[in-house]
Amino acid sequence: MKLHELSPPAKSRKSNRRLGRGVATGTGKTAGRGSKGYNSRSGGGVRPGYEGGQMPIQRRLPKRGFTNIFRKKIAVINVRDLLRFESGSLIDQTALVKAGLVKGQKDGIKLLGHGEIKVALTVKLNQVSKAAREKIEAAGGTVEVI
Repeated sequence: MKLHELSPPAKSRKSNRRLGRGVATGTGKTAGRGSKGYNSRSGGGVRPGYEGGQMPIQRRLPKRGFTNIFRKKIAVINVRDLLRFESGSLIDQTALVKAGLVKGQKDGIKLLGHGEIKVALTVKLNQVSKAAREKIEAAGGTVEVI
């Protein structure tokens, strides 16, 4: 069976009513819209959320919280993610982006201490947790916060 051989089951697809095709069709002349008024005109009808003059639900419900426009986007990586680098290599933002560990535009990178590391690395990042610093220095590496 191929895509062009597929067809829907019999009587599962109903065709739309054809409006405005003469008085004898039952949906001619006004085409089911009635005589006059806003909804009988082309382009008529109310906007989304309009409730006929009643106070709309989005104005009746209380608002909670706020959005901090000064929030910084910090990428988070763990010590176990650094196992792909060989011993003695420099770990900074460009190295992590090139390795695919950090994607997109970020305001900083934080290194967390989940996992184990055996190779000595030089780490230069914005934020480093205490556990991550201890593990890297125990493996013979150095940590510098920029």
